[in-house]
Amino acid sequence: MITIDVEDEKKEIIKRYRRLLRRAKPFLKDDDAKTIRIAFNTALEAHKDMRRRTGEPYIYHPLDVALIAIDEIGLGTTSIVAALLHDVVEDTDLEIEDVERDFGSKVARIIDGLTKISGVFDQGTSEQAENFRKMLLTLSDDVRVILIKLADRLHNMRTLASMPHNKQLKVASETIYIYAPLAHRLGLYAIKTELEDLCLKYTESEQYIEIAGKIIATKEARDRFVNKFIRPIKKELKEQGFDIEIKARTKSIYSIWNKMRKQNIPFEEVYDLFAVRIILNSEPENEKADCWKVYSIVTDFYQPNPDRLRDWISTPKGNGYESLHTTVMSSPGQWVEVQIRARRMDDIAEKGYAAHWKYKDNSGNGQSSGLEQWISRVREMLKQSNSSAIEFVDDFRSNLFHEEVFVFTPKGELKTLPHGATALDFAFEIHTEVGNKCLGAKVNQRLVPLNNVLKNGDQVEVLTSKKQKPNEDWLKFVITSKARSSIKDALKEERKAAAGEGKEIVRRKLRQMKLRLNNETVEQLRAYFDERTVLDFYYKVGKGVIDSTEIKQFKAARSIIPKDPKDRIEDAASFQKQLTKVREKQSDILLIGEDMDRVDYRISKCCNPIPGDDVFGFVTVNEGIKVHRTSCPNASKLLSNYGYRVVKAKWSSQMDNAFLTVLKIIGTDRVGLINDVTNIISGELKVNMRAMAIETDLGIFEGKITLYVQHTGHLEVMIRKLQKVNGVVKVTRIDTGK
Repeated sequence: MITIDVEDEKKEIIKRYRRLLRRAKPFLKDDDAKTIRIAFNTALEAHKDMRRRTGEPYIYHPLDVALIAIDEIGLGTTSIVAALLHDVVEDTDLEIEDVERDFGSKVARIIDGLTKISGVFDQGTSEQAENFRKMLLTLSDDVRVILIKLADRLHNMRTLASMPHNKQLKVASETIYIYAPLAHRLGLYAIKTELEDLCLKYTESEQYIEIAGKIIATKEARDRFVNKFIRPIKKELKEQGFDIEIKARTKSIYSIWNKMRKQNIPFEEVYDLFAVRIILNSEPENEKADCWKVYSIVTDFYQPNPDRLRDWISTPKGNGYESLHTTVMSSPGQWVEVQIRARRMDDIAEKGYAAHWKYKDNSGNGQSSGLEQWISRVREMLKQSNSSAIEFVDDFRSNLFHEEVFVFTPKGELKTLPHGATALDFAFEIHTEVGNKCLGAKVNQRLVPLNNVLKNGDQVEVLTSKKQKPNEDWLKFVITSKARSSIKDALKEERKAAAGEGKEIVRRKLRQMKLRLNNETVEQLRAYFDERTVLDFYYKVGKGVIDSTEIKQFKAARSIIPKDPKDRIEDAASFQKQLTKVREKQSDILLIGEDMDRVDYRISKCCNPIPGDDVFGFVTVNEGIKVHRTSCPNASKLLSNYGYRVVKAKWSSQMDNAFLTVLKIIGTDRVGLINDVTNIISGELKVNMRAMAIETDLGIFEGKITLYVQHTGHLEVMIRKLQKVNGVVKVTRIDTGK
């Protein structure tokens, strides 16, 4: 039993409140302090009987969210008040009308937006996807809703240790899937970095601890190197009268892990562990010229790599990021990235949207930034979108993640598109009708097809024809939301007519089979024919792609689907009732579900888990339960978008069957090497090999061996033994789904 000292808690609450006021003091005006005090007292009273899972008073959470809004985003009084009150409407008896009466319409609108994000939604739709779409809808009212939501998410991630492991995975997956990229897109680099690191801490904890330890262990040597590197630059810059700050920024744990994973290299081979940042205190009108002068001085001392110069000062990124990046060769023969920026640029890079507005207000610059243009595009996308919530989020993320490419119209007007955009994307960016009638394009005076991928600096002229109209294939190579949405709208009428015919055909066939055309039957038909939506199914029937005679085969397959509505597997909760009904004595066993009952399952091909891996179960519509590794490339999407269909899973200790996995071996070629490798696998460890493919080139060999193992421990022993073979440089496990 934990004893609570009420007096100590009261003192701590007041201490935290006063710290909040001190941080807010520099920008408070008139009655701002009084308004914040009333908001604090309101939240304190509303949450007085509530505690967080950590056991702490609930009021700590809104106080910390408000502090993040001030310190890490740079928001003002309205946002502080909204942050303090952000949970009162959802979690207490207070109504939105009470908030509007006491704090005004602006605060009420923000809290209303935050409350809508956390609403309860119909079963069968993705709650997270709906949440996200509702949050983006608030962009049309007030972007502060999203900024406070990010502050709320950051604090929840910082206190995630108190949650059970399955909830940690769920929240972390949702964060890495949506919130970290969104923070990046809004220019909140520091928050994005911390969210990514915290996600890694809970999804890949061993790798996180290992990388964090190595960063600490190499810090002293890194500091010595940085000091030696910057000494001559610092001296020269001060002699030339520059007011500067130079600091080294270590790459985030998540970035290091991502690089190690993508390039399949160990920590020791990540050469760009840090970047040197030079920040100038420069007048706004001199910023650009001063940055280039500093670049000139840096390259006087160190040779630059011409292929690694990035000029985001002349053309800022879409999230407002401005900086000059170069990679130079240091005297010990190590590449070092140097970032050069003005103080204003550094503030915007760290605090994003709020800092952008602060500088815009001060400068009186009326031009719209790339960030405002992006927000305008999001609003337009929301108006046009008629897809499901999950489709919408996938579509949005494809635009959220991409870097930009800058291209020009024939008259020299600059257009910003996501990296990988095609000539057809450009046509839709000009106007929907131009896109619909697009026949091809001229890029730099050269005729190109619609799917030509644009590069920075291309000048694009769109060619149109009145006879042209969109077709399904266009969706395969456009990447912008505007293009995809416009093409789907254009195809909609044709699809609607064909789908109408298809529905009548299905109705007649079901009547002949003595089955009713209802939502359950149609959903089962959609799953049976592996179509994404019911409309797609009807459309293919109407077009004759799915023959009406095939529908007869569905009746036999339907017998495996529960007929009693209360037995249907719709979510993790109803799934529990089915656990005892789907056992098979002769199958491999996996402990799955809250009660860890034994059930039938399938191994997912996208990540090929084996016993010993951290896994989760996913209830599919038509294939029962599929088991994925928690580190599966698709895990974050499944856990985030379909959380209600995810169940806990772990391997049974009785598992003794072999599982298929693939090892990649790299090394230097020599006579007898293959024999030594196969002796360890088949001779010493008695492992059955299914396939082996070896390629050699100029004395270097690379091989892939497909074999059967019992569990991860068995696999680790094999990898250790193989790495000791003379000539073998690296042995890694790879996913068979790749």
